[in-house]
Amino acid sequence: MKFISVLLTQNTRNPLCILATASKFPSCEVLNFCGFSTYKHKRNIKDCYRILNVPDGCSADEVRDSYKTLAKKYHPDSGTTTANATTFMQIDEAYRELLTHLSNESKKAQILEEDEEKMSEYKIPQHRQYLNYEGVGFGTPSQRQRQYVQFRVDRATDQVLDFRKQKLERQYAENSMIAKDVKHSKKVKITQAIERLVEDLIQESMAKGDFDNLSGKGKPITKFSSCPHIDPMTHNLNRILIENGYQPEWIVLQKEIRETIDKLRQDLVASRKKLGDPMTSRQETQWTEIRETFREDITKLNKRINDFNLVVPLMSRQMVHFKVEKEISRAEQAFLTFKEEMKAANNSKVAEKMDSDRANPTEIFLNWINRLKNFRN
Repeated sequence: MKFISVLLTQNTRNPLCILATASKFPSCEVLNFCGFSTYKHKRNIKDCYRILNVPDGCSADEVRDSYKTLAKKYHPDSGTTTANATTFMQIDEAYRELLTHLSNESKKAQILEEDEEKMSEYKIPQHRQYLNYEGVGFGTPSQRQRQYVQFRVDRATDQVLDFRKQKLERQYAENSMIAKDVKHSKKVKITQAIERLVEDLIQESMAKGDFDNLSGKGKPITKFSSCPHIDPMTHNLNRILIENGYQPEWIVLQKEIRETIDKLRQDLVASRKKLGDPMTSRQETQWTEIRETFREDITKLNKRINDFNLVVPLMSRQMVHFKVEKEISRAEQAFLTFKEEMKAANNSKVAEKMDSDRANPTEIFLNWINRLKNFRN
């Protein structure tokens, strides 16, 4: 231990007794406070590790954590059942000694590292030139220098080319912006010209009296919807367009798509019926060509479906793409159904004919006589 506390008696409170005590313990420090004298001697580092309950070679952070835990447990003011002033003083002394020891050890290690670095500076082989030239090249120092000079020339050339490329890209971007502005201005001019033309035609028609015989002339425009959240002008325009036979673009496009797919399906089924069953090798080649043509038509139709989905106002009205294999299998199924119906119809006709022949034996006999007479003639 670093210090040992000794309680002086009433006879040793004078300075002479204190000096006598100090002469008996030359390696101790004597302190006077309220009649108490403490003397402390050096502790062993292993005892410090044992008191703080930490392993040898631990770090300063582990020592601090252990000290905090033990202080909460043994501090006189902690209020716990294990509180003990003497034990806490031992823990505190061990903590300070151990921190001082760890600090000295770290300083010694740092000094050793610095000494090793200084010693290693003189042990480095004389190949420092290989650390220059940005690690470019190989061979002798003169060869590496020439290779590095060539590397710098190539790098400068690449940088010049990149600069020129960026400059051309900026010029192209500026030209494209100018072209877009010119195109936009032309579009605005064309739109304004069309609007002026339409306005002139309307005024000319009004002057001729083409609007005088309209059914709703002189009558107020009725509201299309009574909902206050809907623009009445827009709905009135829609009503006028509907009454005059106008249809929105998406409705017309949807109708065209449906008519096109119906026609393609009918043509495919008709082609399959025309080829018949079983098919020869030539007919199979024709059927393959028909399917390829049908595939191209379906691809074009799917593109029109994409255009339709972009203009349709409701998500529920959007259409999905048609699948070629599914349509071909549908055509094959339609052909098989048609084939079964034809077979059933032929069977029914044969059965009817047999029934009619069995029902009229007299007619059969007369027909046989007529055939015999014709054979003799």
